[in-house]
Amino acid sequence: MKREIITTSDGSSTIHLPEWNEQYHSKHGAIQEAKHVFIKNGLSLFSNKKISILEIGFGTGLNSFITFLEAQKFNLEVNYIGIEAYPVAAEEIDKLNYVSELSATDFKDIFNLMHKQEWEIKNNLTPSFTLTKRKQFFNEIKDINSFDLIYFDAFGARVQPELWTESIFKTMFNALKNDGVLVTYSAKGSVRRAMQSVGFIVERLPGPPGKREMLRALKK
Repeated sequence: MKREIITTSDGSSTIHLPEWNEQYHSKHGAIQEAKHVFIKNGLSLFSNKKISILEIGFGTGLNSFITFLEAQKFNLEVNYIGIEAYPVAAEEIDKLNYVSELSATDFKDIFNLMHKQEWEIKNNLTPSFTLTKRKQFFNEIKDINSFDLIYFDAFGARVQPELWTESIFKTMFNALKNDGVLVTYSAKGSVRRAMQSVGFIVERLPGPPGKREMLRALKK
């Protein structure tokens, strides 16, 4: 499948798949979307804590890198697990402009290490931030009561509806600890109903630029 690096509306780059008319992040702003959905409405709920995060769709590493940068502000100790079945190629990573757009030149080596580190190996990026990348399909996740927060950042239901089913969200529910939170950019009614059917308490929140709403789900 053809893949193109494009620039989104906030100046940050993403990967576009013309055949699907789909991209890894919002065309209205990759960084803006990540900060709004996953940081403002997810990570910020867990300040001054030790937290375990599961990302569904590691992709370009944008969410993990922003989380790394923000965790220092929130005084967080983070154990980050990123799931990805189809890793992004090194030559594509080299063309992404996240380090410069986030004014994070001092942490360029961290961004590079996130992508160069081996899969299935837990790596201490700093004393307070560990990263494990797991190459697997989402329906293969077997973790139970392991995570405080899930970033659900799969491709949209329009192109991959099988990733937004009751079965997948049951796996997510099982993976979360009690009082754990799942956040996603999606606001589809079918997605909300699938979450609710497996036990999540779901709320609609204002969405990132270009999107009216998003969803946040709580496990009680």
